[in-house]
Amino acid sequence: MKKAGYLQWAIESTKTVWWHDSAEPSELERGIRRGAIGATTNPFLANLALSRNKDAWAREIDNVLSEHPEPERKAEKLMSIAITHAARQLEPQYEKSEGRMGYVCAQVNPARAAERDIMLPMARRFHAWAPNIAVKLPATAAGLDVLEDCTAEGITATLTISYTIPQVIAIAERHRIGIQRANQNGVEPGKCFAVIMIGRLDDYLRDVAHDSEANISESDIRQAGLAVSKRAYSIYKQHSYEAMLIVAALRGTYHMTELTGAEIIMSIAPPYQEMLLSEELPCEERIDRQIPEDVIERLSTLPEFIRAYEPEGMQPKDFITYGVTQKTLAQFHEGGWKLLENFQLV
Repeated sequence: MKKAGYLQWAIESTKTVWWHDSAEPSELERGIRRGAIGATTNPFLANLALSRNKDAWAREIDNVLSEHPEPERKAEKLMSIAITHAARQLEPQYEKSEGRMGYVCAQVNPARAAERDIMLPMARRFHAWAPNIAVKLPATAAGLDVLEDCTAEGITATLTISYTIPQVIAIAERHRIGIQRANQNGVEPGKCFAVIMIGRLDDYLRDVAHDSEANISESDIRQAGLAVSKRAYSIYKQHSYEAMLIVAALRGTYHMTELTGAEIIMSIAPPYQEMLLSEELPCEERIDRQIPEDVIERLSTLPEFIRAYEPEGMQPKDFITYGVTQKTLAQFHEGGWKLLENFQLV
């Protein structure tokens, strides 16, 4: 197979599309050339983009530092620099698709994942940055409330910190209620993208399995997130949800190849793009290949897998307590948002 064969084949021959996982302009430009039609970011990636482009964006950064001494607003304004630059790069995709794609995600403060009264005004401010912003909200009970309000107001949102079938079902249902409210008020509803952080789920279940000394192999663990994603996709198709699934946090090319053919978005970081370009990978649709029953049986000995895999495994009030949720929120805050609050040009 010639170089770029698999990724090019997936773009041209299947319903699967992909977004670039980075806010760094040169990386995003390369991703767009390779076929990306959107971008996922988080506070860590926004801070990374700012750090790498201090010289190019020095005037904008200096304006923020001089005008916004309050840490949270400073972080927000700094993030807007990286996000709006990415939005401009994706504007052609947004216009070509008539607003269906071409979005860049802008994540609210991860430390505010339970605070509706903070997240909703923040979402409104982010929405005003550019027409192709998808405000990134946490898939917590509070985040779901904000999603519904955003949809009703015409604000497009991406729901993240999400790993499980109960979460993506709740996202789609609340988005649907928001659509109804928007239609009643004559408003164009906001779109919704529902994330499954497939690799983070695998990582978490691996830790749980090791700690409990469960009889579960590494091969089983590598199929856990795939099992959740395949079942979630089937449920979305069955209910004709308006929300669209995004599979993110890949840990290998298998996370894409085993889902190829699904009408979903794959969020692909630059290192995995390189792997998908250069490796000889199977050019065939595999979304309908079910995970073997014996694998599901072994994984189901873990209560944390059942919570992720069964549609009623959790209620919205439980989402913020799911083991990997707090870890991810802490990483995004400490490794991203907090660094933006303390960002300096020198």
